[in-house]
Amino acid sequence: MNALIPLLICLLLTWGLARRKNVYGCFVEGARGAFPLALSIFPYLAATFVMVNAMEKSGLDVYVVEVLWQPFRLLGVPKEVVRLLFLRPFSGSGSIAMLQDLLARYGADSYVGRCASVIAGSGETVFYVAGVYFSQVKGVKTGMAVPIALFCNFLGGVLGCLLCRVM
Repeated sequence: MNALIPLLICLLLTWGLARRKNVYGCFVEGARGAFPLALSIFPYLAATFVMVNAMEKSGLDVYVVEVLWQPFRLLGVPKEVVRLLFLRPFSGSGSIAMLQDLLARYGADSYVGRCASVIAGSGETVFYVAGVYFSQVKGVKTGMAVPIALFCNFLGGVLGCLLCRVM
């Protein structure tokens, strides 16, 4: 597996050279588009990072977990993973760090560990993906895209926990 990426690069270079393409020029042209993309994504990422940090520093995330734990408990979601369920749409690296902490604390074979793994594996960083997509699409009504994606994220996590309970 470690050789897969270098092998793919070598195959692409060979293919480009065989077709008599300016491989380096094509690479530079593609890389040129990365800078404007990064600039257009930045406001969305900054807003997401500020919101996640503000929730953690204010203690609002703990309050949200305490308030919403009871309804999620009825659906089979353990209290320990409710915070992960809410963090996953905002932060991929934060949710993976939380997953590692939960697995270290409860073990991978525990109900909490299995639920956390399903949530981290099946969830998506909705706000990052929406930021990347909507920063490039002009004039499209975003309307219900984010609420529907969030609903699907939560539904997938809840159903995943229910399946972990019966399996």
